Amino acid sequence: MSKILDGKLVSKSLKDKVAQEVAALSEDGITVGLAVILVGDDPASQIYVNNKKNACDAVGIKSFEYRLDANTTQDELISLIKTLNSDKDVNGILCQLPLPNHIDEQAVIAAISPQKDVDAFHISNVGRIMLGNFEFLPCTPAGIIHILDFYGIDIEGKNCVVIGRSNIVGKPMAMLLLHRNGTVTICHSKTKCLSEITRNADILVSAVGKAGFLTADMVKKGAVVIDVGMNRYNGKLCGDVCFEEISKIAGYITPVPGGVGPMTIAVLMNNTLTAAKIQNGR
Repeated sequence: MSKILDGKLVSKSLKDKVAQEVAALSEDGITVGLAVILVGDDPASQIYVNNKKNACDAVGIKSFEYRLDANTTQDELISLIKTLNSDKDVNGILCQLPLPNHIDEQAVIAAISPQKDVDAFHISNVGRIMLGNFEFLPCTPAGIIHILDFYGIDIEGKNCVVIGRSNIVGKPMAMLLLHRNGTVTICHSKTKCLSEITRNADILVSAVGKAGFLTADMVKKGAVVIDVGMNRYNGKLCGDVCFEEISKIAGYITPVPGGVGPMTIAVLMNNTLTAAKIQNGR
């Protein structure tokens, strides 16, 4: 049976560290603040925003919440972001995605100051990730690296396969593995002979968003399997990975829930702390 990579445990360790550093800054008169913007009333987005607020409360970060009507214009949203860019009490800005169809997500991301872009989606931060000269990392890929480090799983020299090429997970995940000297293959919907590629992976990351996508015949015995998927199947939360069958052959595996998910918010807290330290010359 696989060893379970417990994201809740790793998340607690990181958030405890963040809380200690936030408290230390507070003693020097420095508060840490995160502004979260939610446009519209998407139920999933509301849950995510509430979870982020709770995480802020838990680590001592001040949370600024902006819930905007679904009819908010792009200009109105960008105007708010510009105001937050110049607000010294706000160290990090996060605009919850997806946005309503009438708003250009890329224009909104571009409006956020790179120094407050705690999602690491701004083109400036994306470029710095490519070069390996970064201050912020996208929360989910960075969370995965934290999990691998916590459990002492070495990346160097390993065959790493990432299924999915999104700007949020797939592409930055591949870059982070590459920076750790992994040999990286990115697979996607147009990849031919996918199973042949995944069966050679020492570290296999699935970020497809399809329940049951990754089956046992696609996984090498002893591989590290990271499940980024968050899907609903028969009313239950599940990942991309057929957990029951793959957990019998993989060396390590993340569960859903309780694997990668908790790490995303923990890294967001850490990114906000990093932003505050940079902005205060720490």
